[in-house]
Amino acid sequence: MIKFCSVKYQYQQEQFNFDIDIGTGNIVAVLGASGAGKSTLLNLAAGFINPLSGDIQIAGKSVLDVQPHRRPLAMLFQENNLFAHLNVADNIGLGLDPGLKLTRDQKAKVADICRQVGIEKLLPRLPQQLSGGQKQRVALARCFVQNKPLLLLDEPFSALDPVLREEMLTIVKKLAGKHKVTVLMVTHHISDALNAASHYLFVEQGKISSAGEINNLNAENPNPSLRHFVQAGL
Repeated sequence: MIKFCSVKYQYQQEQFNFDIDIGTGNIVAVLGASGAGKSTLLNLAAGFINPLSGDIQIAGKSVLDVQPHRRPLAMLFQENNLFAHLNVADNIGLGLDPGLKLTRDQKAKVADICRQVGIEKLLPRLPQQLSGGQKQRVALARCFVQNKPLLLLDEPFSALDPVLREEMLTIVKKLAGKHKVTVLMVTHHISDALNAASHYLFVEQGKISSAGEINNLNAENPNPSLRHFVQAGL
């Protein structure tokens, strides 16, 4: 689904080099210490920053010359980026039409994704009337209503308590499977990766030093840095 081909990027004195091929339908936990390059990986995929060299392909096509809003992906940040003056229905509808001139089918689509995320009763509310978990459900619904094949999660649930985080990840896993969406999720929590992901990437000093199926994310992994990271997180 997404492939980084000898991608090189530099920020000040830091250098990043990414080579990875992520299969369709995988939920991939992106792990590593702070500053290792996890968010840089996602920002390159989203087009917020551009590599010095190499290529990034989504569904077999290079996206280097494609503007972020035209790339076949949706992204959810730590901040939910909801518009305070719009109700829940309109905040989600923005994912379909920035002008909010929705057709009957599009309105039905918004209502359907709200049912799947469990917020169908919140449609008339404004963001300030929602809890933190409810806001993230709205933001997640806006991502999935777009029907993009790739979803990038940059620790959007990190501020939630462990129970709510697990609930949100369960929703992500369920919807990703139903809609055949590939997910790249940055997280600091080993438990989140083990609960939701099918695969993992471990980013270390600007490179992917280990990658594989989620059952290899354990304290016996041959990568010493990953072993230490797992042990510290358990």
